[in-house]
Amino acid sequence: MINRELIRIRIVQIVYAWYQNSNNSLRNAEKELLFGFQKSYDLYYYLLLLMVTLTDMYENRIETKKNKFLPSEEDLHPNTHLINNKFIHQLKNNKQFRHYLNERPMSWEANENFVKNLLDKILESETYKTYAEIENPTYTDDREFWRKTFKQFIYTNEELDEILEDESIYWNDDIEIVQTFVLKTIRKFSEEKGADQPLLPMFKDEEDKQYALKLLDETILNEKKYRSLIEKHIDKWDLDRIAFMDMIIMQVAVAEIFSFESIPTRVTLNEYIEIAKAYSTPKSGSFVNGILDAIVNEIKKDNLIFKH
Repeated sequence: MINRELIRIRIVQIVYAWYQNSNNSLRNAEKELLFGFQKSYDLYYYLLLLMVTLTDMYENRIETKKNKFLPSEEDLHPNTHLINNKFIHQLKNNKQFRHYLNERPMSWEANENFVKNLLDKILESETYKTYAEIENPTYTDDREFWRKTFKQFIYTNEELDEILEDESIYWNDDIEIVQTFVLKTIRKFSEEKGADQPLLPMFKDEEDKQYALKLLDETILNEKKYRSLIEKHIDKWDLDRIAFMDMIIMQVAVAEIFSFESIPTRVTLNEYIEIAKAYSTPKSGSFVNGILDAIVNEIKKDNLIFKH
């Protein structure tokens, strides 16, 4: 689930913090990196839990209405598609999901008002009305309802983004990426797999985890080598006027170019140019692009790297 894009962003942030901290320890930086990844993975489960929480709230609401002193016909005979939703039942009983929440308990209780308002919006939507009109929803109908609902009401929900950012500083940059993985998970659910339906692992494989740790270590341990190479190509620029974040981004990028033979240089350049655009100044994308291009051309010419 934690892909290379998220890894690169997190390492740029860790290295930036490294230079702000006078009491540096590589071991602590590695721990901070892995802790951040764990929090990103928590967010994945927290968003899956939101769908279960919405369903539970709807069920409680129906029970409350049934037990009113003078319940209406609608109170006594509500639409139960949401309660009986086969996809949600499968998610709620998923072994991996239950185990994770047992190991790392989490709840939407502190944000009950948000969940209530979100449920109201869902129930008033055309998406829900269309779903409620299906006489006997199939598993596909149930799953598709939640896929559409998540995409329409949860994905890029500004109020939700603010809540998540308040919950954890590690989620500020993860929200949109993790939400795409939740949508991917919903699409992949299959009724036949029941409670054994696999959820996304924290890393695709051990190689990605080792890539993250190696990139962090190489960036910090070879600082002088990479900084001197960068400074050689910005000699026409006033160092004091270059954004500090640009220097960090280029340092991490050069570390990746030197340390990972299997990653094409163009892939590395494109990734860090995008990070510069998102996390530094408006002109950083073109600046970082120009400097990294010059560095790559030089080290290829000097046969310091042998890759495209």
